[in-house]
Amino acid sequence: MKIALVGYGNMGQELEKLALERNDEIVSVSFRKMTDKLDIAGVKKAEVALDFTSPEVVLKNMQAILPLGTKMVIGTTGWYDKLPAVKKMVAKYKAGLIYAKNFSVGANIFFKTVYFASKLFDKYGGYDVYGFEIHHKGKKDSPSGTAKKIAEIILSSTKEKKQLQAEKLDRKIRSDELHFASIRGGFNPGHHEVIFDSLADKIELSHSAHSRRGFAQGAFLAADFIKNNRGLFAFEDLFERGVI
Repeated sequence: MKIALVGYGNMGQELEKLALERNDEIVSVSFRKMTDKLDIAGVKKAEVALDFTSPEVVLKNMQAILPLGTKMVIGTTGWYDKLPAVKKMVAKYKAGLIYAKNFSVGANIFFKTVYFASKLFDKYGGYDVYGFEIHHKGKKDSPSGTAKKIAEIILSSTKEKKQLQAEKLDRKIRSDELHFASIRGGFNPGHHEVIFDSLADKIELSHSAHSRRGFAQGAFLAADFIKNNRGLFAFEDLFERGVI
């Protein structure tokens, strides 16, 4: 597969390693430095462009790449408030785009586990739920897209919790608030933990990334899929389609 790397940070370099192992052809690398520009001519030669850049440029990248006919895998987070506009853009150009808050297959199975557990504990009653995440010191968003995804899952599967509280609290938390804390420091590629706590016991569910390898593997699963498909997809759609 001919691919274009859009972004050459830690994830871009991990994608490059896996592409070479898969014998894919890297026809373009954009933003080797943050001051670099998008390599339009190179991206046009690619079947799929993998974007792991930043919220500040990802929409501009979509606007430039989708009209070229190159399919897109978007690993950049922090732009989901623009999802309706992106959906219209994909339809306008009859393009193909797949995105995820986390491309790790293990993390996506973890999401399903959290959903199932939340439903069970909510039905039984007597358990409070909260969570936290740890990411490396270079992480630009807080809470992470993955943390927001986990919070959405819990809020959608419990009756009591109504809203996410991700900020510092100088008051007693309300029973309808889900507290999900974020820690930034060191070199941890990603740890997320959900705790169900009662007077009787405590159950902890967690997912820890050992490296960025899992994210890269999931991104290429997405690339293999979107290469032959048109439309807007979320990574979890691949579970429903039997790809994963």
